[in-house]
Amino acid sequence: MVTGTEVGGAASSPPLTLKSRLRRSIGPDLDGYYFILPTVIIVFCLILYPFCLAVYYSMSNAFIGEETHFIGLENFHYIIFEDDIFMMTVRNTLLFAVISVVFKTVLGLLCALLLLRIIKLRRFLRGAMLLPFVAPTALTTLGWWLILDPTYSHINWIFEHVWPFSVFDVGPYNFLGEPTLALGAVIFVNVWRGLPFFIITILAGLVSIPDHLYEAAEIDGASIMDKFWKITLPLLRPVLAVIILFSTIFTLGEFNIIYVLTRGGPMNETHLFATYSFTAGVLNHEIGLGAAIALFLFPILVVTVILLLRLVRRDSQYEL
Repeated sequence: MVTGTEVGGAASSPPLTLKSRLRRSIGPDLDGYYFILPTVIIVFCLILYPFCLAVYYSMSNAFIGEETHFIGLENFHYIIFEDDIFMMTVRNTLLFAVISVVFKTVLGLLCALLLLRIIKLRRFLRGAMLLPFVAPTALTTLGWWLILDPTYSHINWIFEHVWPFSVFDVGPYNFLGEPTLALGAVIFVNVWRGLPFFIITILAGLVSIPDHLYEAAEIDGASIMDKFWKITLPLLRPVLAVIILFSTIFTLGEFNIIYVLTRGGPMNETHLFATYSFTAGVLNHEIGLGAAIALFLFPILVVTVILLLRLVRRDSQYEL
């Protein structure tokens, strides 16, 4: 006698649930996808959707309080061929990023080498080095504004009242009001702000270098500079490439320091992509133009990331 659950002598399998079908098609790692699903949702909501919205606005005449229409690439044509401030912004951004990252790399390497040799107060100095990095950016930048502003400048007061500056009639200087000095001032504050990140990361890389390499080099008669160029620097190259990559990304998108100190002035000489985009899109209410300016930073970041990642991979293969 054949029961209801048998057909042709074989038992019929129960219907598959949705989870069973997904597990059969995806594999046994289905639970892992559940864990990363919140991250995917956050990335989509906070990164992908705003980016797509910015692309849409950049090809429209979006203006606060008015109807939006699609205009294609007119915003990009305007800022490239007709907007002189944008070309100044490109120049300022590249100068700001290159000079800041170079100084942070060189000074960070020197300070890390010094901290590695210091025995007394080592923990105190390492903790003190982190203060500029962990303190709120707006708060520390406001402090630098009080130091550099010509009305309250402590530096100009020193030039005026402290020997030997007062004898040679040095200053006063309008650090935030003259174009060349203003760009140098914001670069200086950015270097001061980001230097601890370089020092701590490079110091960690220096500690990981085996001592027996230096001992073998000393036996072979290598000098201090020989050990630096042939042992220290080659083994630090992957670490340097990673921190230069992150620092370049953060520096190209810098906003707080510029906006607190100069707001892009004087005469637009310190505008970066972030500040000029904010000025055009928010302060001047031209949302489409501001989005187009901000998107110009994207290809620069992509090229920078690709080049530095290739350097990291090449160094990793060399180490292997």
